[in-house]
Amino acid sequence: MAAQHPTWALGFGDEVWWSRFTAPALQTWQIPTHPTRLVEQERAQHDPEPAALACYGVLLRASTAQTRDEMLLRFVSGRPVSAVTIEFLTWCSERLHAQGKTALLLIWDNAGWHISRQVRTWIRAHNRQVKQGAVGVRIVLGLLPSKSPWLNAIEPKWVHGKRAIVEPERVLTTHEVASRVCAYYGCAHEPHLVQPQQAA
Repeated sequence: MAAQHPTWALGFGDEVWWSRFTAPALQTWQIPTHPTRLVEQERAQHDPEPAALACYGVLLRASTAQTRDEMLLRFVSGRPVSAVTIEFLTWCSERLHAQGKTALLLIWDNAGWHISRQVRTWIRAHNRQVKQGAVGVRIVLGLLPSKSPWLNAIEPKWVHGKRAIVEPERVLTTHEVASRVCAYYGCAHEPHLVQPQQAA
């Protein structure tokens, strides 16, 4: 569908947790006399920062041979919930509108905060408003079958990102984690989305 509509964007969406302590699974070449070791770090007793950061992401597929895939990322102060999902989709819609797109074909899974009544109602209202001239792009959802992460093209991107930002010698701060993630994917470190109090 996206290939038949030049002004449509094809995106694969998902959320991921970036841990400050758990080392990712990885393989590497090493010199026998100097082995590489990743040690799972322990949290200090009075560490005020969260153990992990939640992050929303959309992998936008390149629309032409001259363009490249693009990642849209927003970290969350809290956890993914419907209200935060709506805020993220609003931001994505505005970004794509600024790029001259008219619709986002969004492929993602059946997580509760993706298919909740609140999110589905918002998408219907949003699409009506866009059709009437509001700023943004239409959002067309494509839901993946349950328990099929291998069908989501963003999943390998998360794996490679976690391996790229790992710090073997110390615990990173949440700001360092977010900054490394954004640098790896080549996107700006946007203000974090905030989970509403009533959703906690």
